[in-house]
Amino acid sequence: MTTSIQPLTSAPWKQGVKDAIPLLGGYIPVAISFGLISIQSGFSVFETILISTFIYAGASQFLFVAMAASGAPLWLMVIMTLLINARHIVYGPNLSPYLNEDKRWIPLMHGLTDQIFALAHVRLPQLPDQAQVGWYTGAATLAWFSWIAGTALGAIAGGELTQRWPLINEILPFALPALFFVLIVPRCNNPLWTLTIMVSAVTALILKLLGYPNIAIPLAAMCGAVLYYALKNQRIMRGK
Repeated sequence: MTTSIQPLTSAPWKQGVKDAIPLLGGYIPVAISFGLISIQSGFSVFETILISTFIYAGASQFLFVAMAASGAPLWLMVIMTLLINARHIVYGPNLSPYLNEDKRWIPLMHGLTDQIFALAHVRLPQLPDQAQVGWYTGAATLAWFSWIAGTALGAIAGGELTQRWPLINEILPFALPALFFVLIVPRCNNPLWTLTIMVSAVTALILKLLGYPNIAIPLAAMCGAVLYYALKNQRIMRGK
């Protein structure tokens, strides 16, 4: 199935910003949570903002401040951060066909997150070649700035916010899963994707209930990928 090219009604970077706006609903609450936790772990406001600016790695940031607060050695923190972000080894090659004609994509990879990858993987094939880098720049930059802004808000005013509205503590942890859910649901537009997502979710839930939370998500993702390509290849063979 070929993807049709959709003409842009505005500058590529503006379209990227527009397409990334829905991500802010997940980015900002989680960033606020990180800013608050970082301050509670002993980091200053400035240090907390620097972590979000230069590390910018979501779950790795939470692990980083927790390990630093517990006195873990630097080499272990670096290794654990790299292991958590190993998924980018898969992300990069999947986007490179759309971006590697322009060398600006190399520094732009700092803005590559799970959500930006999911959004870009859908949108980039729909864009003209000359618009792809501009679109990615707009989307990634908006997400990055929103993460930094959310972190600053959490670091500066997070304690006061949670004291005034205790319910925030219950809501913030759900923001990121909700964001992933919003990104996944549009993929349920055909039986193959629907079955793949359902099998992955059920596998992760079963592993979690069996007491294997650390491997639940990676193993479920691998099961889903194997199932998807097995069914896809079977469909191709039947079509011959």
